[in-house]
Amino acid sequence: MNQINLFIEVTRLKKPIGYMLLFWPCAWGLTIAYDFSLDLNLYFFYLLLFFLGSVLMRSAGCIVNDILDRKFDKKVFRTKDRPIASGKLSVKLATFYAALLCLAAFFILINFNLFTIIIAMASMPLAFTYPLMKRFTYWPQLFLGITFNYGLILGWTSINGEISLVPIIFYIGAIFWTLGYDTIYGFQDIKDDEIIGLKSTSIKFKSNPIIFLNLCYTILLISLITIGYLNEFNNLYFIFLLIIIYHMYIYQLKDFKISEPTDCLRIFKSNNSLGVLILLLIVIGKFN
Repeated sequence: MNQINLFIEVTRLKKPIGYMLLFWPCAWGLTIAYDFSLDLNLYFFYLLLFFLGSVLMRSAGCIVNDILDRKFDKKVFRTKDRPIASGKLSVKLATFYAALLCLAAFFILINFNLFTIIIAMASMPLAFTYPLMKRFTYWPQLFLGITFNYGLILGWTSINGEISLVPIIFYIGAIFWTLGYDTIYGFQDIKDDEIIGLKSTSIKFKSNPIIFLNLCYTILLISLITIGYLNEFNNLYFIFLLIIIYHMYIYQLKDFKISEPTDCLRIFKSNNSLGVLILLLIVIGKFN
């Protein structure tokens, strides 16, 4: 039971926000590509596969992150008790767990077409080198956005078997969405990160974060407007977009307090509901 509890802790399975933020772009890409006049069984089957894949890959990613960051985690109050940093879980066993999770994710992946399998495998180096970026650049959140939203491309190619302008525009917007919400998340550890020498956009833009965060969310908004126009979505899509705007600029950023970790965590978690709203937005737009 102790090993099971450590496994759950190191994979963050009790904190679904991580794998849900990985899942929503997959669902967006799949939904924008899918023809809902066809059998919906395939759509929901793929949606399930992407969800399971998100859980597995996020869990593996957490383990790799904790292995690479174990020396830094010991020095940060929020992370010092993590299983690997605290010595409760060995690096060798943690590596075995990560490999097992990746293998399970591969069995999920082979249900898709060959093109999707190939480009998914090509993203693996990015997924597992992200934790190293905070040592060298103030933009590790950008690398996270590139990897965390890759599922949007996979969702699209799982249906179309090729990449076009629409998913690329959407992907760019989603990258900046992640850049925004993970910058907010990073403000929780900003003092500890500065002491131990780690870098982040949270540190880079700490003097005036609201301008940067508004820019990130505006790029996401522009991408949503553009794909709505390119796909000739109905007027309800653009009306419902007002709810997205309210969530981003009013609910998240209007009273955002950088100095309060609990507020940072609350706003970060609220992006799960934003992911749901964007999925609903796409569904609404597709029905004429």
